[in-house]
Amino acid sequence: MNLAYRDIRHHLGRFILTCFGLSLLLGVVLSMIGIYRGLVDDALVLVRTPQAQLWVVESGTRGPFAEASRIPGAAREAIARLHGITAAGAVTYQSLELKHRGRKLRLYVVGFEPGRPGGPQKITAGRPITRAHYELIADRRTGLALGERIRLGDQTFTVVGLTEDQVDSGGNPVVYMTLLDTQELQFELEGAIARHYAAHGVLPETDTINAVVARVSPHVSVENVAAAASRWKHLSALTQPQQEVLLLESVVEKARQQIGLFTALLLAVSAVIIALIIYTMTIDKTREIATLKLIGAPDRTIAGLIVQQALAMGVIGFALGAGLIASVAEHFPRRVILQPEDGLALGGVVILVCLLSSVLGLRLALRIDPAQALGG
Repeated sequence: MNLAYRDIRHHLGRFILTCFGLSLLLGVVLSMIGIYRGLVDDALVLVRTPQAQLWVVESGTRGPFAEASRIPGAAREAIARLHGITAAGAVTYQSLELKHRGRKLRLYVVGFEPGRPGGPQKITAGRPITRAHYELIADRRTGLALGERIRLGDQTFTVVGLTEDQVDSGGNPVVYMTLLDTQELQFELEGAIARHYAAHGVLPETDTINAVVARVSPHVSVENVAAAASRWKHLSALTQPQQEVLLLESVVEKARQQIGLFTALLLAVSAVIIALIIYTMTIDKTREIATLKLIGAPDRTIAGLIVQQALAMGVIGFALGAGLIASVAEHFPRRVILQPEDGLALGGVVILVCLLSSVLGLRLALRIDPAQALGG
């Protein structure tokens, strides 16, 4: 019978507890990788939803996600007339926090022109917006239901459609409404300043947008269209890859570095703990190993006992940890994306760590004197 199996069966309770503790640690490592994947995916959801190849923003800014960008609403018609543009849409973005049904609700509001780029890519329930005002499409994470009415600013909106996995880079759920409604919500003046403009007979300009998203013909160079759009001094243009890189570097870079560093530290801690566990288990088997040596067991048999136990502990701990995280991933406040390739990579790292950690136990086992089997 395999010596490693016999030893595990003899100390089954301790082995199971050790594997369970290791599974929690490896589960945390896997969850950190999943949180990192979710963070990057969340950051890119809004950029990829319009399926655009060109972003036109205020000149000198990196908006609309990295910093503020305001351009006239008429810029959309000007961009749409450029050679190579097949469709263009004006969009606005803003964050809102309100109380609804007695709970705090933080939303990321996207304004778009129905029928043009900028709206939700897929509606999973309900219908698109068909009225010019006071209808919205909400992500399911808002907790809003179809037909529910919600107060935003001075108006009451009706939820007519639902989407899934539409969040901003901060993990806040997204709601879509018409551009006219968001302009009213974002740029309309209230209170004393509104009364000041009214007293002087001045109508404040509300036809302002944050960006124009445009689709470019596959037969035309996107870079050439971007250069043409940038000739207007008050505009600058970014291609889709440039916008994604800019967003990742400016918005999620620090969080990404922090999660990456934390994951590396957890892996290092896991390696140390596995090494200590194997070393302690080897010390506990000093008399048994001495007895094996006394009856003439070769070194490879003793090495096999230690390495096989280390691998069994690592594989079982990883499998338990992966199963645990997969079962609770949906309950995390932010999205946790578990990809098979990440699991396979971590599994490979765990096996490598187990093999390296076995060296300490092997060194101890091979130095045990067979005479210790005869000691008291």
